Amino acid sequence: MTEGALRLLEIYPNTDFFTGAAVQFSELVTGLAARGHAVVVLTGPSAIWREKMRARGVTHHALPMPPSVNLRSVMALVRMIRRHRFHVVRAHKGVARTHVLLAGLLTRVPALVLNRGVSFRLDPLNRLGYTTRRVTAVVAVCESIKRGLMAQGVPEKKVEVIYSGTDTDRFHPGVDGGAVRRELGLGPEHFLFTQIGVRSSKGNDVVIDAFARVAPQCPRARLLIVGARNAAPLHERAQARGVREAVEIWGYREDVPQILRATDCSVDASWSGLGLTGSVRESLAVGTAVIATDLEGNPELVRHGETGLLVPARDPAALAHAMETVLGDPALVARTGEAGRRRVERDFSLRVKLDRTEALYRRLATRAPRSSPCAESLAS
Repeated sequence: MTEGALRLLEIYPNTDFFTGAAVQFSELVTGLAARGHAVVVLTGPSAIWREKMRARGVTHHALPMPPSVNLRSVMALVRMIRRHRFHVVRAHKGVARTHVLLAGLLTRVPALVLNRGVSFRLDPLNRLGYTTRRVTAVVAVCESIKRGLMAQGVPEKKVEVIYSGTDTDRFHPGVDGGAVRRELGLGPEHFLFTQIGVRSSKGNDVVIDAFARVAPQCPRARLLIVGARNAAPLHERAQARGVREAVEIWGYREDVPQILRATDCSVDASWSGLGLTGSVRESLAVGTAVIATDLEGNPELVRHGETGLLVPARDPAALAHAMETVLGDPALVARTGEAGRRRVERDFSLRVKLDRTEALYRRLATRAPRSSPCAESLAS
């Protein structure tokens, strides 16, 4: 350990590695370790996490953390906290929070940080998990989520906004998207819309419906949707809307920078639970224009007409109009993509995220509580 280094425990209870949340977690722990901190990563049992962390020189442990709570895992966590004497413990996801809070009844957790990247309303039990004094700080990924937490009783002084960050060494305008366009069979005359991420709240159906309004007037337009576990429902919808030949559905991919650079305009139609959509941030980082829903944290990055276009959620007609706008205005596409790239580099980069996280952890480490773990109840 280098002088001034912090001992950190970062907990991600899931086993997924390619989702947005997992990527943010992976980049965070790798970045903190590269800055000389002693980082221990704890995930659910996962060969890919073990291999990826080993390759990056980060200490990794596996521990089952089911939603129902595993008391053996709680005791293992107690032993780990006692052994390593961490300065900061951070729980990513509610299951991790529950396990740490239970461990905290048996051993002292100096500074406990929660992560909040979604805007779903807290139920009473989850609200207690955020408001208890056992939680030292909550990192919200955008101002909108902070306001939502405050409205539900979480003290303002407890919530720190640290934007999710994009690795601008990996996502940048110099990325070559040529191979992706060739894979799709696209020529320079084609205009590619892309949506990254597939689940109901992402509004994939809205994107297909909007594209179906645009495609008849613009035969050169194409739509790519990436991240489908099961492409059949999306293919069926495209078929029903008469645009099956112009729509491509892909599963998980690791060449996301190249995909977004091959894209002319990235689309996000999320309508529920979002914080700040990662694909919007990543698209702007490579200089690609974006259309996003006017919800939660998106307007904090996408300023309408300046760094992209904003549309109402669940409104195919409005989204189709925005698509037609970018199709007909190459100057707008270039201008907003460039302005968005500068904004990401300034406020939404991985470097900025690591700087702010490191500063928060150092503040918390200097004022960690010294009380006995049994001195107060969970509800206090």
